[in-house]
Amino acid sequence: MAQAPNKAQERLSQVSSHLGESNAKPSVLTRSPDDVVVTCALRTPFTKGGKGLLKDTAAADLLALTLKNLLERSKIDPNLVEDIATGCVLAPGGGATEYRAAALVAGFPDSTAVKSLNRQCSSGLQACVDIANAIKVGMIDIGIGSGVESMSSQYGPGAVTEFSELLENHMQAANCKVPMGVLSEQMAKDRKVTRADQDAFAASSYQKALKAQEAGLFDEEIAPVTVKYTDPKTEEEKTVTVTKDDGVRPGITAESLGKIRAAFAKDGSIHAGNASQVSDGAAAVLLMKRSTAERLGQPILGKFVASSVVGVPPLLMGIGPWKAIPVALEKAGVSKDEVDIYEINEAFASQAVWCVKELGLDFEKVNPKGGAIAFGHPLGCTGARQVSTLFTELKRTGKKIGVTSMCVGTGMGMAAVWVAE
Repeated sequence: MAQAPNKAQERLSQVSSHLGESNAKPSVLTRSPDDVVVTCALRTPFTKGGKGLLKDTAAADLLALTLKNLLERSKIDPNLVEDIATGCVLAPGGGATEYRAAALVAGFPDSTAVKSLNRQCSSGLQACVDIANAIKVGMIDIGIGSGVESMSSQYGPGAVTEFSELLENHMQAANCKVPMGVLSEQMAKDRKVTRADQDAFAASSYQKALKAQEAGLFDEEIAPVTVKYTDPKTEEEKTVTVTKDDGVRPGITAESLGKIRAAFAKDGSIHAGNASQVSDGAAAVLLMKRSTAERLGQPILGKFVASSVVGVPPLLMGIGPWKAIPVALEKAGVSKDEVDIYEINEAFASQAVWCVKELGLDFEKVNPKGGAIAFGHPLGCTGARQVSTLFTELKRTGKKIGVTSMCVGTGMGMAAVWVAE
C-alpha cells in the first residue's frame, strides 16, 4: 500500500490518534458574533454534458442566472456584496472577464469585485473558503463563493495543453497530465479496490439519488433556470425551464453495472457507470459574519469552521480526501465519528470507496442523497454544490456537523468542516 509523503507521516499519525477521541471540543458548536456563516446556498439542476437541457447555455450565463437566483432567494441588497469568487476549471482565460460580466448581468453593482479561480475539482470549495477567509480577516463583510462548469462546451482533449520539454522531462511533473481515468484504473489495481465494491457503491449512489429526487429532497437546494435549448433531432430552438437533475436513473443495480465494459483497460474495473457523470451546472453560497447576518435579518443555515488543502502524488490523485479530511477535522477539533454527514465527491467509485474504507468512515454517513456518479460533476461547481446539498440534509435530519471533500486533479485533496443551525 502506498504511503503518504514521509514528511507528513508524523502529523498524520497524530491526527489519526486524535480522530479516535469520542468527545468533540465544545467550541465547534458554540456561537460567536465573529463566526462566518452561510445564509443562502443553492444550485442549478445538473444536466448531461452535450445532451441535457443546459448544453447550449454558456458557463457565464449559468453563473449569471444562479447569482440572480441567489439575490432573489436571499433578498440581500446586492450593494452590500463586496466580492464574488467563482471556481471554474475549463473556461478560456479562466473566466475572469466573463464572470465579472455575469455578476453585472445578475444585478450586482460595479462596486462588487469578482474573481475566477481554478484548483481543479475543488474550485467551487476553494471559492467558498477564499470568501470565508476574507471575511474572517476583515477584508470584506459579505461575499459569495460560487462554482460553474459548462462541460458541454469546454470538456475534451483540448482542456490540457501540451507540456514543455522542461515539464515532460520531470517524472512527477509529467504525471500531472496522465488522464484521470487511466490513473484511477491503476490506483484501483494498486489499492486492490474490486470491481464488485465499485459497482456496489455506484449502484447505491444511484439508488439514494433516485429516492431523494422522488421524495423532493433536492427541491430546496435547486433553483430552476430558464434557458434556450436546441433540440438535436429537430434543430428547433426552444425556451425551457430546467428543474431537476437529468442524470438520475431508475433500475440501477450492482448487477446491471457489472455488465458494462471497462473503459480504460480490458481487464479494468472503471466504466461509465461507476465514474462521475460529465455535466453542466452552477452553484452559489452567500457568506458573512454572524453579527452581520443578525443585523440584516438574514436566516443562518450554519457556519464555516475550518478547511484544509493538501498534496498527494499525482498518480494517486484519488486519495486526496483520505489525507485532507483528517487535517480539516484536526483544525476544527472534531473527531471523525462526530461528523453526521460526509459529502465526498464521487470522481470515481474506486477512489471514493478506498478513501471511506481507509478513513474508517460509516458508509451510511457518506453522500446520503447520492453523489456525482448519480447526478453529475460539473468540475468547478461541485465544491459549492456540496455546501447546498449538505446544509439542506443536515437541516432536514436535525443533524449538526458536516464535511465536504474531494480529490483534486494533479494530486491534491481538499476538505472543509461546517456546522448547521
